[in-house]
Amino acid sequence: MNETPCPNCERLEARIRELEEQIAALLKRLQELEGRQAKTSHTSNQPPSQDKPWQPKSERQKTGRSSGAQPDHPGTTLKMSAHPDHTVHLPVTGHCGCGQVWGDVPVETQVTRQVHDLPAWQLQVTEYRADVKICPGCHHRQRAPFPTHVTGQVQYGQQVHALTVYLNVAHFVPLERTSEILQALCRARPSDGTIALNLNLAADRLQDFESHLRTALTQQPVLHADETGSRVNGKLQWMHVVSCAQLTFYGQHARRGRAALEDMKILPKYKGILVHDAWSSYFKLPAQHALCGAHLLRELRGLAEHHGQVWAGDLREALRTVYHELKAGTLSPEARTAFERRFDELLEEGLLANPAAPPVPGRR
Repeated sequence: MNETPCPNCERLEARIRELEEQIAALLKRLQELEGRQAKTSHTSNQPPSQDKPWQPKSERQKTGRSSGAQPDHPGTTLKMSAHPDHTVHLPVTGHCGCGQVWGDVPVETQVTRQVHDLPAWQLQVTEYRADVKICPGCHHRQRAPFPTHVTGQVQYGQQVHALTVYLNVAHFVPLERTSEILQALCRARPSDGTIALNLNLAADRLQDFESHLRTALTQQPVLHADETGSRVNGKLQWMHVVSCAQLTFYGQHARRGRAALEDMKILPKYKGILVHDAWSSYFKLPAQHALCGAHLLRELRGLAEHHGQVWAGDLREALRTVYHELKAGTLSPEARTAFERRFDELLEEGLLANPAAPPVPGRR
């Protein structure tokens, strides 16, 4: 017996399928939005400056020991100086309880204490007086030359210049606050223009050093590269860094990608191992590539905590465990082999849990 299809049933089934597709799309979108809302610098590549102001999570493993210096820590103590700059003699005066005058008693020994402090800061003004002579024969006027570093009638000296550059560059103190610090310490208040001039002079004098630094970095077997957003005159630019254990190069640039790397003149010709955060511009370089472990731990934490992917949490714990064992020198060859096998297994689980999405026309 043939059953006649019910037009209403077919429409109902089509509508149900349509609603199921919409629900699936909405659930996927909801998951993406929840993951984006929960994203921090501890679960992704988001910079710490965009985090919400609560206590960050630490990657350190608990050891059960109390905070502060440990029993086997050598510690540091302020030590007596063998060559004090000033000595203050403190004589014994007055009378002993028996009536003896202490001034008539010879000194048996001395007990010393030292105070390490800064001297009172104040500007020292050096005045240069150049002789001027007039030749009695031809009446030519001749002045003695000033030192090369004395270019103005009144100026700050090299120590003040160096301190302003140090505060502004090494400690990121703004120009106005740098002036305020100097005024509080030594009653000198250089203007913003003077500090800016000091920065330009320092940059000019470091050109040879910068060239040597570039050369030294390209000769290192392993380099680390990263970049972060930086505001310059209210506009977004990028602070790039290339470093190894002993050397660090900073480069400010308006671009984040290839153009900045070309201008820094380090990475485009580097052939060693480059550790980075998987930013696409780095993969276009001729170096051998290694992904930053700290960034991997953040991404794995985000996948485990916000997307429920168990393999990511297991891989994160395996990476942290092998790192701490390697750092402590307790990683055995057998444990290393077991970790590598487990690493491959967890990567396979990750690939199965996250199949490649089919390409969508018109979308990257």
